[in-house]
Amino acid sequence: MKPFDDLLQIGQSIWYDNIQRSLLRNGELANLIAAGEIRGITSNPAIFNNAIAKSSDYDTALTPMAWAGWTADRIFHQLSLEDIREAADLFRPLYEETQGRDGYVSLEVNPFLAHDTQDTLREARQLWREVNRPNLMIKIPATKEGIPAIREAIAEGINVNVTLIFSLKRYAEVMDAYLTGLERRVAAGLPVHSIASVASFFVSRVDTKVDGLLAELTQSDGTRAELAQQLVGKAAIANARLAYSQFMEVFSGKRFQALQAQGAKVQRPLWASTSTKNPRYRDVMYVEELIGPDTVNTVPPQTLSAFRDHGCVRLSLTENADESRKVLNDLESLGISMEKVTQELEQEGVKAFADAFASLLKAIDEKRSAAQACLGVLRSSVAVRVEELERKNLAERLHAHDPSLWTVDKKGQEEITKRMGWLDAPKNSLALLPEITSVTEDLLQEGYTHALLLGMGGSSLAPEVFREICGLGRMGDREGMDLLILDSTDPVQVQQAEAWSDFDHTVYIVSSKSGSTSEVNALFQYFWDKAVRAAGDRAGLHFVAVTDPGTSLEKLAIERNFRKVFLADASVGGRNSALTAFGLVPAGFLGLDLECILQRSSQMARECAADVPAGRNPGVVLGAILGQAALEGRDKVTFLADPLWKPMGAWLEQLIAESSGKDGKGILPVDDEPIQNASWYSQDRVFVYLKSDGGLSTLASDLVSLGHPVLTFESTDCYDLPAEFYRWEIATAVACSVIGVNSFDQPDVQDNKDRTANKIKQFQESGHLDEPLPIWQKDEVKVFGKPFEGCDSAQTLDELTNRFLELARKGDYVAVNAYLPRNHEIRERLQRLRKSIQMKTGLPTTLGFGPRFLHSTGQLHKGGSNEGLFIQITTDPEVDLEIPGAGMTFGTLERAQALGDLEALLARERRAIRIHLPVRLLEKIL
Repeated sequence: MKPFDDLLQIGQSIWYDNIQRSLLRNGELANLIAAGEIRGITSNPAIFNNAIAKSSDYDTALTPMAWAGWTADRIFHQLSLEDIREAADLFRPLYEETQGRDGYVSLEVNPFLAHDTQDTLREARQLWREVNRPNLMIKIPATKEGIPAIREAIAEGINVNVTLIFSLKRYAEVMDAYLTGLERRVAAGLPVHSIASVASFFVSRVDTKVDGLLAELTQSDGTRAELAQQLVGKAAIANARLAYSQFMEVFSGKRFQALQAQGAKVQRPLWASTSTKNPRYRDVMYVEELIGPDTVNTVPPQTLSAFRDHGCVRLSLTENADESRKVLNDLESLGISMEKVTQELEQEGVKAFADAFASLLKAIDEKRSAAQACLGVLRSSVAVRVEELERKNLAERLHAHDPSLWTVDKKGQEEITKRMGWLDAPKNSLALLPEITSVTEDLLQEGYTHALLLGMGGSSLAPEVFREICGLGRMGDREGMDLLILDSTDPVQVQQAEAWSDFDHTVYIVSSKSGSTSEVNALFQYFWDKAVRAAGDRAGLHFVAVTDPGTSLEKLAIERNFRKVFLADASVGGRNSALTAFGLVPAGFLGLDLECILQRSSQMARECAADVPAGRNPGVVLGAILGQAALEGRDKVTFLADPLWKPMGAWLEQLIAESSGKDGKGILPVDDEPIQNASWYSQDRVFVYLKSDGGLSTLASDLVSLGHPVLTFESTDCYDLPAEFYRWEIATAVACSVIGVNSFDQPDVQDNKDRTANKIKQFQESGHLDEPLPIWQKDEVKVFGKPFEGCDSAQTLDELTNRFLELARKGDYVAVNAYLPRNHEIRERLQRLRKSIQMKTGLPTTLGFGPRFLHSTGQLHKGGSNEGLFIQITTDPEVDLEIPGAGMTFGTLERAQALGDLEALLARERRAIRIHLPVRLLEKIL
């Protein structure tokens, strides 16, 4: 810190000649500011070219804009605005603390306009208006045409960083332009105290140019060669020191004093291009030799590091003024004209920035074209759709909770307005963190090692994804508990969860938005009964509840002295609740960094904000693609995922299916489907590749080459998960608006629940479940449903299912709905069944475990388009468990749910069968 403190004591500020998105996002820039090492930052086309073209930092932001059909120019404009705004916000406290002396961020006008006064001024005004930060400086080159633009910009109150100054003559014109602009403001009665300007005087490039000329002279003989050798490496510093003499003369004169009396600031000289190009020179030469009051030095990263390590500070700018004049005179005596040198440097500087800008746009265009190619046949129509969403102000209306985006039904609109709190969850959930952290710490101190979550649907899926993606060794130094999700009434799964959860070291999370979810209540009763037997009146210490305020679960938890009741935001629906208490409490128990979770999701929320253009909004663009694809018949969203991101599919299934599947419409999520060759897939699909290790990159590329839309989202950081939660919530809401359904209701889920309740009531009254007669039976294998052609003559189950699958039409899918234990062995068998169905039909397949999928894809099965063939598989449980106080077993509840599910499907004229297999035949047949 000492060299930087010493610089500040003399009156010089270090600004950073570097900007890149990674610096903004990883905290490096903030740390440099906090350490007092840098007090401003500059950018130029070359810097942005290095940042954007030569890194992947911007790819995730660039891709949605490419999908939206934006040009390379527009994409760069948006990316640069974002970086400059973010940097300006980081420097804003310093700007205010120094009363506008430091804390500035510079943005350059298009270098192709360097010789066009009016267009330069027009762009300066536009950038000033769009960035909308008082600590912005607009960089305008000190060309002949740039000088009047500088004068006018100052007069209009725009902060200006005058760039590409090489000659003393041009520098005099720059200072005059600044003073004239201020004088015009004063004459007009306008304030000048908030206007700031720096004059960027380029340094090292002067030596590079002059040293090359001197090198030719040193090859000659005599005194000219000797003098030339003595002048090597001296021209730049001499030129800069004479410029500083000019500065002191002008800004100590009466003309400026009159302006200063009105509150005007000096236009500080800024030493630019201060990294040494000649390796024989001391690497901090252009810092150490140009130190003086009221100056700025902009340094690139390597020079900053070098100065931090071994920089020496002294008041050097005012040293040897006569010697500096002698250096320039000696150069003239050798035939080296500084006027010619600096004119060439100005021309070369303008060209270099223009070339860098052209290279930048070319690189962006290449990335843009590659991203657009991944849209395949949707390329043109998606661009049109995004433009339409922009005209309709969709993002603004979404954040204003405008229900007319989804329905004109008054009752539906009333419900929507109560379900939009998820938009603000990243911010609002911050209030939960202290109590989650406190309870977690207490549990760990008391020796708890396991957390068993009892929940369904939105209460269980996000915690499961947190556990599978962010847990299991990815928690860093944070201590946490292992987490298991129990979202099934299958007695075998209940028994396995019980065996997993050592009671003395287990906390049970009872999670239900409504507080009355039947499956959760049954699971709670079972484990509460065990807890009371084990711990008596201390049983409640092993339980926490997550629910909405005022529910029966909240009341029960209080009555039974639960350790804690976490109240969730009642304005957030279950499937959008990942970033509320329903997701964060289990994540906290896992030991995950909750602040990081909300910070990452907040960043995505800012990118999806109301004032972000639709084509830059990653959620809106994704939603436009999904919705437009569905309208064009590509209504099967197939997820391809590398191992890290594979668990994400289950959460996406519920979000997309339950939100979109109604009114005879819908988008079918196809998760974890057995992989086929690219040529096998039908034309009714959009592919989403969740990429980490790139294992499926070849398949993705092959699909693109065949014209399939393939959207790739790449990350190796598990903490990107919360940002993806938010992106997909926005996207799903937008897609539902595009296809014309209410994203926030689930009208067909209740019907399934009612049918199940009726089955249970019949059982409680009669002692048995009322099941229909089979439509086909061989020995102990029974098939239920509606008869179809050939089912009565089928001799084997394989023959029967083949005939059932013959009912398929183009554009259909096959859903395997298994009321079986959800474990690895059975999943693998059912995956083989899916592959067999794929090969027989050529159709997309899905796999759901009941009753879990009833809270996920079940809504789409009943309310979506009639494109599904449903194969339900049930069995008699190997073991069964009583539900305390319910008068029935888990096996009975599971069977009632299966019967209600099939009945609801058939009531809607769905093609569905139920295959009931004895336990001993499961392995043989599956």
